[in-house]
Amino acid sequence: MNILQEFDTIAAIATPLGTGGVGVIRISGAESFGIINKIFSKPDPKPGRIAHGWIIEDGRKIDEVIVLPFKNPNSYTGEDVIEIHCHGGVNVVKNILDLVIKNGARLAERGEFTKRAFLNKKLDLSQAEAVADLIHAKTRNFAIQSAKNLSGVLSERVSEIKGEIFETLSRIVAGIDFPEDVAEPEYSYLTESFEKSISKIDEILSCARQSNILRQGIKVAIVGRPNVGKSSLFNSLLNVNRAIVTDIAGTTRDVIKETLDMDVAVTLIDTAGIRESEDVGKVEEIGIEYSKQSASDADLVIFLYDASTGLLAEDKEIYSLIENKVHIKAANKCDLIDRREDGTFYISTKTGEGIGELREKIKTTVCNFSIEDTEYITNERQADCLKKCRESLEKALEAARIFELQDLISIDLKSALLFLDEITGEVITDDILNNIFDHFCIGK
Repeated sequence: MNILQEFDTIAAIATPLGTGGVGVIRISGAESFGIINKIFSKPDPKPGRIAHGWIIEDGRKIDEVIVLPFKNPNSYTGEDVIEIHCHGGVNVVKNILDLVIKNGARLAERGEFTKRAFLNKKLDLSQAEAVADLIHAKTRNFAIQSAKNLSGVLSERVSEIKGEIFETLSRIVAGIDFPEDVAEPEYSYLTESFEKSISKIDEILSCARQSNILRQGIKVAIVGRPNVGKSSLFNSLLNVNRAIVTDIAGTTRDVIKETLDMDVAVTLIDTAGIRESEDVGKVEEIGIEYSKQSASDADLVIFLYDASTGLLAEDKEIYSLIENKVHIKAANKCDLIDRREDGTFYISTKTGEGIGELREKIKTTVCNFSIEDTEYITNERQADCLKKCRESLEKALEAARIFELQDLISIDLKSALLFLDEITGEVITDDILNNIFDHFCIGK
């Protein structure tokens, strides 16, 4: 985007396209009020007041709408903003958007409204990224955690660390520049200060793994030989008949995926039965290869066998493929047996026995941390900046421990501050900025 485009008046549909009760068209920029005056039956809407009327084109009524006007800087983007709330038909919102563009706006790029909010200092960069996380959250828990970042939890902590480093740097610089008036800080003070800041960074980074799981979710593959009940288990965990179930070997020939909310997003994968036989056709053979690949890629494997037959040689061969991965060994058709062995989870997809417990076992295996204790949510970019900041502080700490010249220590502190500035966006390149907002949807 060139610099002139930054000042264009932009517009986009802010709600998903489809049949619905309400559709929203958002306009932002200096021409917003001028545009609405050209197409709205009640011109000059007053900021902070809801206006009701009609969108009109060449004297024809297009739709009955509600208009929400916001005057800069009291808006999401910090610019003049108009929101048109119309009926939610696909053609209705498209017609109004076309009319807005025809009267002076241009179509917004991905994330451009939030980008303008960032550029106009309505949000810092970590809050802007939280907006994207909130929109794309696959689970209730991740939405709640993302809202915490939007409220400024991460940026406040980063600012706190930044303030401590800046205070230490200021004392060093004052001692160097005005040696007759200000003494250089004691090295014991420096080591204590650096250790304190490193500890706070470690506190944030300790949540990085949880952040990754909450954001991306995990993949759980159900594997086993044919006719042990993989598709039945898949349907039982979903509480819906998603996969075809028959007593014919090789019914499932492709990988079937569905996502469950188990505090984290769990992508459940039903796979083709793995077997070696002359009866295997080309299509089933491909399905078996997909099954092996799915097991290899999965974060957790549920190895399923038939409890009524016990572990057969074929089962043991399949188990050897996944035994070194995080897995749950489960035996189906437990309603047909009396004896049970340790180390195996017994279920019956016919009676429902053990299904609820297996669901909990999956949850505790993949989500082996307390979501309530996950104070900070970071993405890869933010975590990388924190790690680089920590490295700079470690260098400064080592230098302080050997009484290195303090002007040399100050170089590492300046570097640490720059990495923290990247998190909140005080220092950021256009390439990084564009990459962040390219992951947003149009209209946000």
